[in-house]
Amino acid sequence: MVMKIRKAKSRIKLGLSCILALVCVIGIGVSAYRIIEWKIDSERTKTQTSEIEEIAEVTEKEDDKKTEVVKQKKPDPKTGPYWDYIKMKLIDVDFAELKKKNPETVSWISVSGSNINYPVVQSTNNDFYLNHTFDRSYNEAGWVFADFRNRVDGTDKNMIFYAHGRIDGTMFGTLRNVLTNGWLSNQSNFTVRTSNEHENALWQVFSVYHIPTTSDYIQTSFLSDAEFQKFTKKLINRSAYNFHTNVEGTDHIITLSTCYSETERVVLHAKLIKRSAKN
Repeated sequence: MVMKIRKAKSRIKLGLSCILALVCVIGIGVSAYRIIEWKIDSERTKTQTSEIEEIAEVTEKEDDKKTEVVKQKKPDPKTGPYWDYIKMKLIDVDFAELKKKNPETVSWISVSGSNINYPVVQSTNNDFYLNHTFDRSYNEAGWVFADFRNRVDGTDKNMIFYAHGRIDGTMFGTLRNVLTNGWLSNQSNFTVRTSNEHENALWQVFSVYHIPTTSDYIQTSFLSDAEFQKFTKKLINRSAYNFHTNVEGTDHIITLSTCYSETERVVLHAKLIKRSAKN
C-alpha cells in the first residue's frame, strides 16, 4: 500500500513537472513572438518615417506681417527665456503630398530636445491610430494623432495629441523620458512648434508630469475663461518642474500625452506664444 501511494505521488509530481515545463515553453514562445512582432512593427515605423521624410516639405520661416506674438497680461521677466523663444523661427509645412498619402493628416509637430518630429493625423475616434500607422496599415506602434474632438484650426483652448511611448524612441518615445534624461536641465528644450493648413505656431512648455492614468487633463472645451484658467492652474500645480510660466484664461494650450506603462502616463503642456496665419 505504501509503495502504491509513493508511486502515485511520483506520478503526480511528474505530471506537475510536465505541466510546469509546458507552461514555461508556452510562455517563452509567446514572449519570443511578442519580441519578433515588436521588432517588425518598429522596422515598419522606421520605413514609414523615411518615406515621409522624402515627401514632406518642412521649412523654417522668418517672421512676417502675418506673425502675431500672443499678448500677455502678465509678461515674463525681461531676462526670462520667453524673450528668446519668441525669436525662434516657426516651421512651415506643405501638406499636399502628405494628404495624398493620408487625407486625415491635420498637422505637424516638432518638440525641441526630442525625436518628436512627425505629421499628425486625426480620425473619428481615439482608437484607430493606436494600432495603425500613417499610411493606415495595421501596426501596434500606432501613430501621432489628434483627439477626435478637437478642431485643428487654432480655435480650441486645449489641443491634444497622443502617441505611444515606444522604447526605441519613435512616436512619443522620447517624451516618456523627459523627467529622467536631463531634458529639464536645458531651457532651450521648452518649446513645441506646430504647423497645420491654417497657421504655424510656437508653444512654450509650462507643465510636465508622470501620473497614474486619468482623463482629467484631456478636456477640450470650456464654458468660460475662468473655468479654463482653473483648469490650467491644476496642470501647473501638478508639474514636476517649475517653468515659471504664467497661463491666463485667454490663452490656448497644447497637450501631449503618452503611455509610461499600462497604468501610467507622461504628459506635457505648452501655451501658445506666437502664431502666423497661412491664408
